[in-house]
Amino acid sequence: MTDPSTMATRRYARLRIGAGAIAAGVLLMASPAGADFRLCNNTSSRVGVAVGYKDNDGWATEGWWNLAPRGGCEILLRGTLGARYYYIYAVDYDRGGEWSGQAFMCTRDKEFTIRGTGDCLTRGYDRTGFFEVDTGEQGDWTVQLTESSESRPASPSTPLMTVPPPGRQGPSQPVPGPPSSVPAPR
Repeated sequence: MTDPSTMATRRYARLRIGAGAIAAGVLLMASPAGADFRLCNNTSSRVGVAVGYKDNDGWATEGWWNLAPRGGCEILLRGTLGARYYYIYAVDYDRGGEWSGQAFMCTRDKEFTIRGTGDCLTRGYDRTGFFEVDTGEQGDWTVQLTESSESRPASPSTPLMTVPPPGRQGPSQPVPGPPSSVPAPR
């Protein structure tokens, strides 16, 4: 038979270990969420998205992320953002149209990661116009695609789904305004 004081000591040790594990779990859950570059689809259509960016190895484009309508979101780049400017190209699969701009980069029809933005056609890729996203050097950013009627009044000369290269936008703000020219990638 075991001595009652030994049983109490073991029970106390198990409680301390259990409490330590719970405290460690709480600390892990309380640590800040990772900073990321996200894109959300707030349209009524399915959307395909490609991203362009510059990192330590030069320019790169990646795609495709397929986002569900009305709130489908994806993390395009994980971790704290290392650059101020990022570039987006998106296609409305259901109604046609695109979110594009004048920053030309390489893409292809199937899933891709392409290094470099020059000579897209001679390298066997498509040359695609991306719009610029100025993150203002924030470490975390969300772009929200919206229907053209959600960001501005419709006009007869405005195609239904050609939503804009953005001007300046803040974290988690919709892509605003009418199409305008966007400078070449920086």
